[in-house]
Amino acid sequence: MKLFDVYPLFNINPVKGEGSWLWDDKGTKYLDLYGGHAVISIGHSHPHYIKSLTDQLSNISFYSNSVRNPSQENLAERLGQFSGYPDYQLFLCNSGAEANENALKVASFVTGRKKVIAFKKAFHGRTSGAVAVTDNPKIVSPFNAGHDVVFVPMNDEDAFLDALDNDVAAVIIEGIQGVGGIQLPEDSFLQFLERECQKNNSLLILDEIQSGYGRTGKFFAHQYAGIKPPLITMAKGMGNGFPVGGVLIHGDIKPWSGMLGTTFGGNYLAAAACLAVLEVMEKENLLANATQMGAYLMAELIAVEKVQRLRGRGLIIGFDLPEADKDVRNNLLFKHHIFVGEAKPNTIRLLPSLALSKNEIDIFISALKKELP
Repeated sequence: MKLFDVYPLFNINPVKGEGSWLWDDKGTKYLDLYGGHAVISIGHSHPHYIKSLTDQLSNISFYSNSVRNPSQENLAERLGQFSGYPDYQLFLCNSGAEANENALKVASFVTGRKKVIAFKKAFHGRTSGAVAVTDNPKIVSPFNAGHDVVFVPMNDEDAFLDALDNDVAAVIIEGIQGVGGIQLPEDSFLQFLERECQKNNSLLILDEIQSGYGRTGKFFAHQYAGIKPPLITMAKGMGNGFPVGGVLIHGDIKPWSGMLGTTFGGNYLAAAACLAVLEVMEKENLLANATQMGAYLMAELIAVEKVQRLRGRGLIIGFDLPEADKDVRNNLLFKHHIFVGEAKPNTIRLLPSLALSKNEIDIFISALKKELP
């Protein structure tokens, strides 16, 4: 049997990781500034993280959600305090796509409506419901998950008001759009969305799957705007590589038995992974490090002459390069052994560990300058 060939793959086989570094099966060492698309939040193979998972494996590692799981309760308590949302509720699932699909379900249950407003160049996952609110012509869902979806441009208040009506159950927006190459919603636009959704009795969903969990220097990107959306979705850095997702749900939204469901979501290993991530983030002050190292990295990039349209917050950063420099990403990987992300045409994306160091940034900047003479 062969693998179903849907991913373009580099011929690199990582066998070891430590912090911001990877080693392949040939012994080559790589600087990882992409982290599996923002998945590696506290660094590869962090000792506390490994110990937490190993200790859990020596105990019960999985049972379904039909029995009490104190690990989930501990995680909910710790997450509520650290994120600034102690009065919210936590639903655990397995991925960002599931988190968004469940958030959309909650919005439909609460409002009794089906229409959703989403934003152009957005990517919200690969379940049928998540694909329905994803603006990507290459990904066409055979279903629309019961939703009538309208896409409007980011930061366009007039277009949003034209789309908003009494049939809208939810408005879903990423804290920072990443897949399209890093696009920030203006803080004033998020504040506008919150006001208009409240007036219309629609639920605002903040997709923080990539931009959350400390990546911007605050726990969630939308916290820069000072808003509190009723639904917040998470995944990626939540488990530092372990598959897990979640929805934060406002305390005023009351659950009922069978409203949402999952088999593997929030299992013992997932909860142990998530708790370990929060413990490391808190102990090592990684939110502050993301702010400081992000500012240093942005300042260094500004000084590189060919870097264009630099944007981002904390350690989610994008910038464009001239057309003639379209091979920079591959050259960084194969000549300098540095992983970065890419969004065509000629956009470089940086999503490193929140524990990134100044020395590691200097290594990257030196290599980039050699490729952009």
